[in-house]
Amino acid sequence: MKLSDFRYTAPKSITAKYPAEPRDHAKLLVLDRKTGEMDDRIFSDITEYFKKGDCLVVNESRVFPARLIGKKEKTNAQIEVMLLRELSQKDTSSLWDVIVDPARKVRIGNKIYFDDGKLYCEVIDNTTSRGRTVRFNHTGDLFKTIERIGLMPLPPYIGREPTGDDRDYYQTIFARVNGSVAAPTAGLHFSKRLLARLERKGVKIARIMLHINRSTFDPVEVEDLTKHKMHSEYFEISTTAADTINSTIKGKGNVFAVGASVVRALESSVLTVGTVKPNRAWTDKFIYPPYDFKIVDRLITNFHPPESTVLMMVCAFAGRERVMKAYKQAIKGGYRFYSYGDAMLVI
Repeated sequence: MKLSDFRYTAPKSITAKYPAEPRDHAKLLVLDRKTGEMDDRIFSDITEYFKKGDCLVVNESRVFPARLIGKKEKTNAQIEVMLLRELSQKDTSSLWDVIVDPARKVRIGNKIYFDDGKLYCEVIDNTTSRGRTVRFNHTGDLFKTIERIGLMPLPPYIGREPTGDDRDYYQTIFARVNGSVAAPTAGLHFSKRLLARLERKGVKIARIMLHINRSTFDPVEVEDLTKHKMHSEYFEISTTAADTINSTIKGKGNVFAVGASVVRALESSVLTVGTVKPNRAWTDKFIYPPYDFKIVDRLITNFHPPESTVLMMVCAFAGRERVMKAYKQAIKGGYRFYSYGDAMLVI
């Protein structure tokens, strides 16, 4: 498979700027990966595709307002700092991987001030063309300050500035653990009432965690996919979650993965007997066709940008030709794409 195999053209009008209201009323395209048959539904209809004993695996990672707007020392030039990953922490300082914009103005040794000068970071290393390692100097809980002054890190393709409402919009009902800089968007369609309906039906809920990081922003820049390297993301699968998933497998139930982050965590934690092990680790697993899925039986996902690693993973699960045909039908049918867009269920 080549990068160009995952290219498609779509009008800008398909990009969703806001989520459906209510969330579980987004459109749902159901794709049968064995037959290629498709059906147009509403997301709340998804309960019809579950049976007692199935398992829904969700990502509990919480998006934090990782986009900080600061001013460079001396020049007061506005600098945007996108927090990616905390590397280490002390009482009054912490090291972070970040992306800066405009990168040409940010050099090693520069200081960037936030919150009217109460908080600043110093650039200590260059990592990529836009990437930097910075040291924050702070008093008190840095995350509390970030929660107060930061903006939600909406993907650039949404084409608008984040508002206060995005702190709720860009967060799943499962979100519990701070750490993601992008939402596990397939989970955005779930409401508490929909989850309750699934539980009443006898569906088990397994809660795992993977912090979505830099890979979601990085384009694939090589035609040969074997040469693309994903950035590592931290995940946790508890003993309770692993037991829930494994009991589903043993009982011949279906394991439904909510999004690519869940798939990557599960498929990075497979035992030789075909079950999931409890795990705390980092994964740089890049899933693209062909790939033999060991754990996941059903996939809930969104419609993703062309040539993106998430689109490649969906194609690995359902077949490239069928997925591309489904995308073509979705565009024709007025589906909304990307993070705030509509959903796809692959069965």
